[in-house]
Amino acid sequence: MEREGMDFDVVIVGGGPAGLAAAIRLKQLSPDLGICLIEKGSEIGAHILSGAIMDPRAISELFPDWQALNAPLNTPVAEDRFVFLSRSGSFALPNAFLPDCFTNHGNYIISLGEVCRWLGQQAESLGVEIYPGFTGAEVLYDDADRVAGVITGDMGIGRDGQPTDAFQPGMELRAKYTLFAEGCRGHLGKRLQEKFKLRQHADPQVYGLGIKELWEIPADKHRPGLAMHTAGWPLDSATYGGSFMYHYGANLAAVGFVVGLNYANPHLSPFEEFQRYKTHPAIATFLEGGRRISYGARAIAAGGLQALPKLHFPGGALIGDDAGFLNASRIKGSHAAIKTGMLAAEAAAEALAAGRERDELEAYDDKFRASWLFDELHKARNFKPLMSKGLWLGSVMFGVDQLLLRGKAPWTLTLTADHLKLKKAADCQPIDYPKPDGKITFDRLSSVFLSNTNHEENQPCHLQLKDLDTPIRINLALYDAPEQRYCPAGVYEIVKDEQGGAKLQINAQNCLHCKTCDIKDPTQNIVWVSPQGGEGPIYSAM
Repeated sequence: MEREGMDFDVVIVGGGPAGLAAAIRLKQLSPDLGICLIEKGSEIGAHILSGAIMDPRAISELFPDWQALNAPLNTPVAEDRFVFLSRSGSFALPNAFLPDCFTNHGNYIISLGEVCRWLGQQAESLGVEIYPGFTGAEVLYDDADRVAGVITGDMGIGRDGQPTDAFQPGMELRAKYTLFAEGCRGHLGKRLQEKFKLRQHADPQVYGLGIKELWEIPADKHRPGLAMHTAGWPLDSATYGGSFMYHYGANLAAVGFVVGLNYANPHLSPFEEFQRYKTHPAIATFLEGGRRISYGARAIAAGGLQALPKLHFPGGALIGDDAGFLNASRIKGSHAAIKTGMLAAEAAAEALAAGRERDELEAYDDKFRASWLFDELHKARNFKPLMSKGLWLGSVMFGVDQLLLRGKAPWTLTLTADHLKLKKAADCQPIDYPKPDGKITFDRLSSVFLSNTNHEENQPCHLQLKDLDTPIRINLALYDAPEQRYCPAGVYEIVKDEQGGAKLQINAQNCLHCKTCDIKDPTQNIVWVSPQGGEGPIYSAM
């Protein structure tokens, strides 16, 4: 197909904190560079969801005067609470026993979407060309098999794969270097890791599913700056997970739940566990009389240092969560995303100044290993392997690792891919989840409505099956179709006909782009690819 093309010094795929920080840093270092950033969401921030507490260390390096520039970091953490929940009771761990990773003095409760919108404004003021609503559909390679940019997605392709009357071909965005900042489990980043064997010396990446609601709560229950985390109920002690509740802004409470995707019981539903968690007396007391105003979900790369792939390849690099830069023990990644975006930008700027192009940015890896971020991730590297041993044993062992050994244990524990951990349905206990009450707890479809998710129905399904028989022949037969439960948006549904046959129905229009199906499917039969640009959720304040 004949495509129009544009040439830049650097193309950046993804308008999250990593991509925006990279674009800004490039312009700070070399104002004359041509920088293009594309974002698959309808606007910068539309697909951004995080807890979120931000460590300001990285943004302070990017903009030392961020406060004078009115960056939306307005609520400093005033109080840390870490609470263990039982079915009806709770126990708050004294702060003196909290490892440093669970304390937030000097950090800020934020909406990461609002921070990204602010970063986007700063980037545009420096001359970065930002194109929201454009997805990176394919990696572009040159004759030497080096990454040479990306091809944006075709628009106006019908469900049958044929062009409609509204067809518009994607463009070639060519670059001397291309930085991939798609977020967790980026579909181009996944292909690049396979093509260039970037995971050859890394552990499998492991993940959590984070589900979040934004609430407006009564003023008398609002505690500005409260950062509350819980562990324990409703999950059993063998299943990794926990919650967060952050109070900020005008009577706002960000309420969320994270379930490690290494869970074993296929009957488990992370969405239902989140709804059940909110009924606990220690949590419901904050929400009663309040109003839920937004909902969303996303996967979280939690493997840490030993799960990082090689960061660079001929013509580009992976930054932010596209590589897996998140500190799961701190439940934070935005500072790491900003820092890695800056480091890759510095390596690219140096290479361009030397007249290089489309080679390996080895200086990026060198800069990372010499940075405070490497030290931080090295200290926390055993968190997820230890917590996979169960809540109580894992907590004790991680406490020893952090409090006594200060994260300097002379060993690094290994990880196992999440999809390998699921047991057969017949070997596990079914879970009876209560019906939602419509006040504190809700169903999936009413939740998806609050995410403002939209997809054009007449387009190829972006949730692709490698084999059409596997969902029934294997997933339903052996695991009771776990995709019905691990998806937080009701995308997957088993439909039975009058003759007793069954088929998998994919409601792709509900998709929140969380990527959980791509991660947890036990046969790795589901492949998430990007739909048309501008589609998916529109998170206003998440």
